[in-house]
Amino acid sequence: MKQCTRGAEGNINIMSTDVSLVADQIITKEAPAPAEDFSLVLGGPLYQLLLRFGLIRPPLGHVAFRVGVIGGLAWLPLVVLTIFGGRFMSGVKVPFLYDFEVNARFLFALPLLVLAELIVYVRMREITAQFIERHLIPDDVRPAFNGLISSAMRLRNSWVAEAGLLVFVILVGPYYWRAALALHSDTWYATVSSSGLSYTLAGYWYAFGSVPVFQFILLRWYYRIFIWCRFLFQTSRLDLNLVALHPDRCGGLGFLGTVAIAFAPLIMAHSGLVAGFVANRILHEGAALADYKFELLGLAALLLLIVLGPLCVFTPKLTSARLAGLRAYGRLASDYVVGFARKWSRGAAVQDERLLGSSDIQSLADLGDSFAIVNEMKLVPFGKNAVMRLLVVIALPLAPLALTMFSLEEVLKRLISILLR
Repeated sequence: MKQCTRGAEGNINIMSTDVSLVADQIITKEAPAPAEDFSLVLGGPLYQLLLRFGLIRPPLGHVAFRVGVIGGLAWLPLVVLTIFGGRFMSGVKVPFLYDFEVNARFLFALPLLVLAELIVYVRMREITAQFIERHLIPDDVRPAFNGLISSAMRLRNSWVAEAGLLVFVILVGPYYWRAALALHSDTWYATVSSSGLSYTLAGYWYAFGSVPVFQFILLRWYYRIFIWCRFLFQTSRLDLNLVALHPDRCGGLGFLGTVAIAFAPLIMAHSGLVAGFVANRILHEGAALADYKFELLGLAALLLLIVLGPLCVFTPKLTSARLAGLRAYGRLASDYVVGFARKWSRGAAVQDERLLGSSDIQSLADLGDSFAIVNEMKLVPFGKNAVMRLLVVIALPLAPLALTMFSLEEVLKRLISILLR
């Protein structure tokens, strides 16, 4: 901020910027920084355990194998137990094969939660490194920035945090699922009686094995998001070198909007969970999709808040950068146009000097473009594209629910009739 203002005040003619200096800054390579090693997923007790048992090849290899093992542990025993228990395809109102919520959880959401680790690992390294690459962290602030990264990595590696999550899902998780998510009818996992739910053997494995595994992985992601939010908040309190004239219209922070891509698998997993939950209620309990319109809108708002909300901690800094930039470049523009008017409107130009083709006209136009960039500066480091990408990701798993309102055959007939008109 301060550097940006000083630069504007000290350089009256911004069109005469030394291009060689800019080129040198681009070519010069930064020394290796801890930002390049920032990772929300590459550590922690579970990571070390999976590494020891060969489920991870450093840094995050064997993704398909890991998905198969974790998913198999949670899902395959349920298949075997329901087949032997006669509740796989029939025998009760909701057999295992037609429990959309359970299958969405373990065949769709769980693999995405595991895959998300690789996507987040790759993208987050690029995102955090750009704080250094874009010179947003001045040299005198670099030690403090490195300290924030080290603090985040210590939280990520905390065995106390993961142990606490494990204890929680074992002691509380099964009972929360039973109270909030279980269907109130005879299913593959339980029979309803006057005394409550009577679990089958598959139901016991589900409630005290499969559900805690899934909940632990999900809560572990929430803990990582907490670390990310904390890191962003602390970074926003540093004396950042935000340049109001930066073409990304975000003072140089526009790269943070790509976090939407990093968290896309995680967001899609959440949307798939809700889609399975709603599908069960529609198909097995007689509900209608319209009954859940507020819940679905709330889901979209919540997921947008989880991903893009933490970026808003930079709004005060961006606001200050914009105001300072408008003041500095406004004063610069005034100095230039006053001189331009004195020269060309009041007869101060050299005799026989032609206005047409003069560099003064081009400089005036360039100055106007520069001021427009400052004036259009955003107050959040993301744009409409990031929001639209996330909305598409959220909507994709929910789209099949539309078929509960009308049949696929009806949709195809309508499409054919429209195309053949």
